[in-house]
Amino acid sequence: MNVPPISRYSVPALADLPDDLREKIVAVQDKAGFVPNIFLALAHRPDEFRAFFAYHDALLLRASSLTKGEKEMIIVATSGVNRCLYCVVAHGAILRVVEKKPLLADQLATNPAKADLTPRQHAMIDFALKVCSEAQDVGEADFTALREHGFNDEDIWDIGAITALFALSNRMANLISLRPNDEFFLLGRVPKTKA
Repeated sequence: MNVPPISRYSVPALADLPDDLREKIVAVQDKAGFVPNIFLALAHRPDEFRAFFAYHDALLLRASSLTKGEKEMIIVATSGVNRCLYCVVAHGAILRVVEKKPLLADQLATNPAKADLTPRQHAMIDFALKVCSEAQDVGEADFTALREHGFNDEDIWDIGAITALFALSNRMANLISLRPNDEFFLLGRVPKTKA
């Protein structure tokens, strides 16, 4: 079977990358057991790789009242709207693993209104979807609705910034025809069996 390329652009060999990129990719490989294709594809332009992952890490790894799962919910729901196969599949896998809910990612990617979420999470996703598709209409009423669910202004910034970062990521992934790793498709769908 012929495996299609991971990107329409050339992907550098790991050995040819600058040390800092190679170290970051190897660290991810050690943790995940494979290299997510986004790392190899963005390595096509090392300076942009550094900038993207610096913002990604500053936003997604910072202390926040949003859980890791909630951050992934935002990514999956908005990536579904943006029809980004890579981000829906990759972040859907992360969401399934983190939340231990094998159905949630598919629900969020196809119809977030029907997803098994708490009222607080529905408010968060509704806001993220508005930022995703109608950011020009975001106003004080949207902030008020989120505050009523316990979100503060820093949380609201996080929701909007995650949505915005993945709007960039979704569009680049679609532009370069970024193929999801096969490993992502099954992660978190079936419970691990105990040895």
